[in-house]
Parts: sequence; C-alpha cells; structure tokens
Amino acid sequence: MTTEIYRDAFGIPHLRAGSARELARAQGWVTAHDRAWQLEVERHRSCGTSASFLGAEALSWDVFARRARLDDTARRCFAALERRDAETADWVRAYVAGVNEGLEQGARRAPEFAQTGLAPGRWRPWTPLGVWLGTHILFAGFPAKLWRETAVRHLGPAAVGLFATDGPGTAGSNGWLVSGARTATGRAVLAGDPHRFIEDPGVYQQIRLACPEFDVVGLAVPGVPGIPHFGHTGTVAWAITNAMADYQDLYRERLRRTGAGVQALGPDGTWRRAHRHTETARVAGEDPVEIEVIETARGPLIAGGPEGLDGGVAAPDGPPALALRHPPRVTEELGFGALLALLRARRADDIDRALDAWVEPVNVVLAADTEGGVLHRVAGWVPQRSEANLLGPVPAWRPGHDWRGRHPMPRAQLTDGVAVMANQRGPASPLGVEFAPPHRADRIRALLDERRTWSAGDMPAIHTDTHLASAGPLIDRLAALDGLTPRAARLRDRLLAWNRRMDADSADAAVYAAVRGAVVRSLAAHPAFAPLTEPPAYPDVLLPWLGLVPRIGYALEHLLKAEELYGIDRPATVRAAVEEVAAAPPAGTWADTHRLAPWRARPGTPYEPAAEPGLAGDHDCVLCTSAVPGLTDLAARAPAARYVWDLARREDSGWVVPFGADGVPGAPHHRDQLPLWTRGELVPVVTDWARLTKETAMPAPYAAAREAVHEQQVDGFGTVRILPLDPHADAAVIHAWVSEERAVFWGMNGLTQDEVADVYAHLAGLDTHHAFLVVKDGEPAALLQTYEPEADRVGECYEVRPGDIGVHLLLAPAGPDGARSGWSSALLSAVVEYVLRGLDRRRIVVDPDVRNVKAVARFRKQGFEPGPAVVLPEVDLPDVQLPEKHARLAFLPRTTAFPGDA
Repeated sequence: MTTEIYRDAFGIPHLRAGSARELARAQGWVTAHDRAWQLEVERHRSCGTSASFLGAEALSWDVFARRARLDDTARRCFAALERRDAETADWVRAYVAGVNEGLEQGARRAPEFAQTGLAPGRWRPWTPLGVWLGTHILFAGFPAKLWRETAVRHLGPAAVGLFATDGPGTAGSNGWLVSGARTATGRAVLAGDPHRFIEDPGVYQQIRLACPEFDVVGLAVPGVPGIPHFGHTGTVAWAITNAMADYQDLYRERLRRTGAGVQALGPDGTWRRAHRHTETARVAGEDPVEIEVIETARGPLIAGGPEGLDGGVAAPDGPPALALRHPPRVTEELGFGALLALLRARRADDIDRALDAWVEPVNVVLAADTEGGVLHRVAGWVPQRSEANLLGPVPAWRPGHDWRGRHPMPRAQLTDGVAVMANQRGPASPLGVEFAPPHRADRIRALLDERRTWSAGDMPAIHTDTHLASAGPLIDRLAALDGLTPRAARLRDRLLAWNRRMDADSADAAVYAAVRGAVVRSLAAHPAFAPLTEPPAYPDVLLPWLGLVPRIGYALEHLLKAEELYGIDRPATVRAAVEEVAAAPPAGTWADTHRLAPWRARPGTPYEPAAEPGLAGDHDCVLCTSAVPGLTDLAARAPAARYVWDLARREDSGWVVPFGADGVPGAPHHRDQLPLWTRGELVPVVTDWARLTKETAMPAPYAAAREAVHEQQVDGFGTVRILPLDPHADAAVIHAWVSEERAVFWGMNGLTQDEVADVYAHLAGLDTHHAFLVVKDGEPAALLQTYEPEADRVGECYEVRPGDIGVHLLLAPAGPDGARSGWSSALLSAVVEYVLRGLDRRRIVVDPDVRNVKAVARFRKQGFEPGPAVVLPEVDLPDVQLPEKHARLAFLPRTTAFPGDA
C-alpha cells in the first residue's frame, strides 16, 4: 500500500500507510514538512545547543540542559528501549527517518532558517526521547522546592500552605468525562483543554494516523511519534491532565576537588568520585562558554558546584550544589513503550494496560469506549521516599533520603456518571504537595450538574466558562471597607454588583483585575516579604518559580483569607488599592489588556499586542488564560488545544489549536484556527477520506529511486539495500558520521561537508575503489568502501592473493556508545553476502586501527581471522591527507563465511 497524505480544509494532515512503521515514517515526514523550524529548535534545546543560533537569551536553558544531561538520558532511555521493546524502538527509528527525509524541504519553507543562518541537522534515533524529556523536565515543578525552602526559612512552616497553589511555572489542564448514562446518544463524551505556555507554532499537532492495524485521530507532540495525550481510535478515546505529582528530588551535595577530579560525600560518610567533564556551548555573536558537568550518585548537578560553580564560572557566593534525581535518569525509561499500545487500543482496558508502562510525566487519565467501559486513573512513575524529599532539597550526605521503590498508581470511580480532572486534589493527592485550587474542577462539575443529559455539541460552553470563583476573598474584603472616598466607594459598589465573570467585553472584569494587581503589588512590597525579594542565586531557567510577585498573585485568595498574615494590615492594603484604581480606572474592557502573548523562539521577534487577540478568562476560570496578577495582564498561558471526543460518532467530535496546522509564518494554515480558538469554537473532526484533499504521495524512503547493487532481507532485522554512494546527494549524511569523535579513525574529522563530497567524488572516478551507502528499511545505516588491495596502501603490507577484496565499514551512530544489539552483525552479514557472493570474491581483508578495539572485536566476532599488525604508509587524496596508520589486519575467507560454497 502506498503511503498517502491527505489534508482537510484546515490543512490538518490525515496519513494512511500499509503498516505502523511506514505510518511513523510518514508522521515524521509531514511534521518536518509542516514544522521544520519548531522541530530543529526542540532538537537543539534537548541537546543544549540552541544558543548557537538563538543567541545569549537561550544560554541559560542550554547550560541547564547540558548540566542535567538531557541528551545523555535520552540516549540511555533509547538504548534501554531497544533492549526491552525492539518493535517500538524500530517504530521510533522510522519516525526519525521520516523527519530526516522531510527536514530539508521543510526548512526551505520556513524563513527562520535563513533569518538565523541555521542549517537543518540530522535527527538521531533518541532525538524524540530528548524532545519529550526537554518538554517535560520542568513539568513537575521541582524548582518549587527551592521556593518552599526559602519561604519556610523566612516566614515559617505555615508558608507552605499559604503559597501552595498551581504556580506560574506549572502547566495545568481541564478534562471531563460524561458517561453514556448522561448523554443523549447513550455513549460517553470526553472533553477538555490542556493549559500550557502558548508557543507559535503550537505545542500540539492535530493529526490522523491510519493503517490496517488502527485509525486514530488526536493531538500529537511535534517531534514525538504517535499520539501520547489525547486520542480517539473510533472505539476508545483518552485524555490526560497533569497529576501535579512530585517525582523529582533535589539533593544538596557536599563536594570537594581532588587531583583525580571531584568527590561527593554520601549518606554513609564516604567520599566517592563523581562523574565530571566539560562541554563547550557556542553562543551566536558571543564567545563560547565552557560548562562543567558533574554527576553524583544522586544525579547530575543543575546548580552550583565544588566552589559554587554556575555554568563553569567560579562564583564563591553562588548557589549551593544541587543534584537532580528524576525517574528517567534512574530507570532509563520514559514510557515510550506505551505509545504503540495506545494507538492499537480498542477498549478502556487496553488504555489501562498500555499506561502501566507510562513514566514521564505523571498524568491523571480519563478514557471511555463504545462498550461502556470507562477509566479514571493516575499513570506514571513516582518514587517512594521520605516526606522531606517532597518539601524541599535534602542533604545528600545524610541517610534517609534514598528512593525505596515505586508508588502504586491510584485509581478513582466516576461519580454520578461524571469524572472531572483539573489539577485539583483527587486520586493523585498522595503523590504530591501543591495542587491547583479546586475552582476549575468544582465549576465544571457544577455546570455538568445543571442538567442530566449532555451531547458533544454542548461541551464548548463549558470550555469557555469565565466564572472566577477565586475573586471571592477580595470581593469580601472590599465589602467590609468603609470610609472610602466617593469615587472609591462607587468603584467598590460596582465590583460588589459584578457577576464575577472575566468576559472579554467586560469593563468590570478589567476594574477587578486592576484592583487585584494593585493589592498584589502592595503585598509584595511589604517589609514582611522583603527577604523573599532578594535575587536568588540560581540559574535563570528556574526563576519563574522563585519570583515573589507571581507567587503572591496566584496565592492571593489564601493570603486574604488567612487568619493572620505576618502582621500585614490587609484592610488597609485593599483600601489603598481601591483608591489607587479609582483615581485612574481602566478605560476599556478586560480584552483590551488581557491579550495573548505567545512565545516564539526566533531572537529579536518583537511582540505586538495589537496583532494578537484579546481574551476572556483568567487563571482560575475554566477558560484558563493566565496572566500574572500584579505584573501583567498579558496571557502567556492558555488552552494549547481544545477537544471533544464523541464515542457515539467520531465524526461528531471536534478540536482546535491556538494558531493552525502549519508552522510556517504566512502559510494559509498558519493562523486560520485562531479566530475559532478565540471564540471557543471547534474544527470538526473529518473521518470520511472522500472529504479530504489528497496530496502528492509520500516521498519514497531515502534514495529509494537509486538502483541497489544488493538487496537482502535479514531475518529479525529488516531490509538492507546497498546503493552506490552519490558523493553530493549523500554528503550531509556522510559528513555527519565522519565528523563525530568516534569516527576519528576514519581520518576525516575537521573536514567540511563540501570537502567530504570532494573526497568521494574523487573515489567515484577510480576503477579500484568504490563507495556505497548501506540503507536499512529506508534509513541510512552504514558507509561501505571496497578497494582492490594491490591498488591500495594495504597491499604493501601483506601478500595479496587472487580474489582478495578490501573493505572499510563505518556504521551510523546510535545508542549511548554507538552500538545496537545485533545491529553490526546483521549489517555485516549483508555486506559479506554482497562482497563475497555478489562480487564473487574469495577473501575479505579489513584494516581497523589497532586502537579501534570495538571494530577489531566486531570483525573477530563475525568470523574474521586475525592477521598481522602493520603500519600503513601515509597517502594523499584531494583535500585530505591520510596519515600513517597502525592497523590490525583481519581476513574472512569465503569458505569460512559460507562453508557450503566451493
């Protein structure tokens, strides 16, 4: 079956292929075509290399990503995935192959590449895991532990409860399930909206994935195969919200430098050597920055060092050394084993079993199927450890803070046919410390209780509800005021009569927000909180969790309701705020200042509020459009998507994203959903292929049009094709391989891509030397070179026999150490088949560098007979000089490889 790409009227891709693997490749390709810039930004962020083209503003993240060892963790998790679940690992590889095939064309569409001078790179098999990790590493909000520690130190233990709320750095969501007993069709409806920082392009990608095994619509994460969070297979649908669980720990470390490196003091009183190395981060327009990376037995240091190092620069007054411990680094699992199982699910029980493999992040899940099955559970990996670990950083040198296994995942039942999840305390309560206030969850349930029977078409009214329950404590304080000036009294009375809805066209909502902001600023300026205003000595990337104004803004209702607040005269504070706003009241409506403020990666992109829509809603509304009270009315966080999944008729489902399906500025589908999203309307889910527009068929796998000199199906491995190398078309692939440190023995480190192309163009003109690209299932897998020994420097070092042929083989990189289980032997078996039988030769000679112990061992394992150690003389080629080489020859006779051959 030919892989096909269709689009609906909004440019949403609908993909159809003959297998799950080919479908993954198509998903990677179409994502690269539509969102090449977004993909490359995320790849660089996961590697800690984004400052190389985004500039100094991105450096803090890069330092954090490198010190936290995100890319290395992704490599380890992928290597473990290969060992534990080869099918899923191969499926991820197919997605990566599709991304690599589509990036060049996608980059030509995206103006940001030319604007920043960025050239599209090459994705590795573990890159999707790195993207996932980079997206979610701050999701559990471990920096809140630094805030709690500081607040308790200055304000006492009660501060934990006063400020415990869904803070500015945390992503939340709404979700609700109405069972068939409460719907007009007799089958369940799922609806909701994930709240995240709004990015352009968006963090969710509407997509349909269809093959003989499954046909799923849902919201994908660009850079990651499958549909992890929100999907509908036709017979079962699922959705998630952040569980607000605590599964990441911070350890204060005692470190010392020794002649051998760095040592860390453990809980048994023993100093043990920590891993240490340095990395260099390039910064566009500035000098490179050296970063010291240290990892103790607890985890990698994300702040501080033996002398208070921050980013490799000595800072004696800097932060203490903090190590981060989180499940993927410890277990080498991210939960990717659930992704294929989710696509294949048919019932709620299938979703349940799939999520047993889930790790990161920890979510509350709702699911329902067409047979009446429902699911309400928590999914993820939460360690069991002491309560102190949850509250703040703990001393690594004291016992009692180790991990003691995994928490069982809680479950819950529907209540009167309804389940609601909105980051509130619920089934996940035993797993966390800070949860969202109950207002969104309570409001959703109250709306659902207003009538008995619901339909899919009714759900947008809940999505867009603007009632602000958290306004109560401030309104109550206003009601108790007396002695106000006449104008302040009129403003107070106006707010007392207000319907407490943060509607876009409401002038009263604008006035309320102005008073609230004035109260927040006044509280933040009070001497009682002065110690919390000192700039924290932590990396900039952690600062959103540590700012006093946002903390007071989001916890305002608690601070106003508390019996006592550190001696602060709250009536006087509210009085002053009302007088201040009455003297200069807002001139317009809430939407005039409450405008969308999306994040864009490209440096220097000016924010133009007038170009973005004004919004209804507020942080504690069901329509959660979060500003930071006291700081700005602009909304950086909002619904990153909305969905309604109808289990009666999938075609009655709907979805919408803030901008559009296409990530390219100016493209027809870049912002065409924004008006619908702003109004709370949905795009219909199209399931009829006849109503879609078919695009040009999916491009063939890498170099598929090139005729192979050899093609072989290797059992349990895949299809291997050996193709004549195209020096220029394959230059980007080969240059990436030969430029790696592990390929130093190949002799081309330091060459440019053009120089590598010239070398192979020269070889292509020789009759005695030939180069080939080995492709496995459409993905470049190895570089093969053959040569006549008598025409090569090897021929000067041994007695050449008739029928001899020389071989060089460079494998594509993969895994933490460049190796994959069974990969090299499978590829070598195909190469040996081609060289000995296809070319009718009698013996292969190889000459790996004596220091390349992995290559030497690889050939011996394949049956090569050890030969002499020799010194190969220096040789000159165009643009490259191959130096003198100390090699270990090895031979594979045809009679050894194929005993049955004559």
